[in-house]
Amino acid sequence: MTMEPKLVKDSQVFSTELVLPNDTNQLGNLLGGRLMHWIDITAAISAQRHTGRVCVTASVDELNFHHPIKLGEVVTLQSSVNRTFRSSMEIGVIVSAQALGGKERLANNAYLTFVAIDEDGRPVPVPPITPKSTEERRRFEEALQRREDRLKHRNKVE
Repeated sequence: MTMEPKLVKDSQVFSTELVLPNDTNQLGNLLGGRLMHWIDITAAISAQRHTGRVCVTASVDELNFHHPIKLGEVVTLQSSVNRTFRSSMEIGVIVSAQALGGKERLANNAYLTFVAIDEDGRPVPVPPITPKSTEERRRFEEALQRREDRLKHRNKVE
C-alpha cells in the first residue's frame, strides 16, 4: 500500500499556555512534569494530523530545559513531524516563554517518537513526509541519526 507524502507544515501545531500557581513549584517555576504533559499533548496532535489516526507515545528521548519558566509567563509550544519511518514518526517540539512585556525566549526543546495504531492497538504504516525548507531538511536528516541512536540504546537495554 503506497501513501501520498505529506508536508511538514500540515502537521504543525501551535499551543499556548499561561503558567498559573497550580503549575509551579516552590520557586515559582513551571513544574517539569506539567511542561512534559503539554509537550506530549502538542506532539500527539501533530502525529494525529499527519496520520489521521490515533497515535501513542513510544518514547521521549530528549528533553532539554534551557531556562526556567516562571509563574505568569506565556508558554508557546510548536510541534511538527520531523521524519517518518514505517509505523513511527519523530515529532520535534520547541517551547518558548515570554513574561508580560518581555521578550520571547527559547525555554525547552524535545524529541518524541509516536506510533500510529489501528482500532485493535496494532501499529500501522504512516505516510512519508516531504521536507521543503532548509530547516525542515536539517531536522529530517538529524531525525534519522536520533532514530539510529534510539535503536542502539534499545538493543543494549533488551
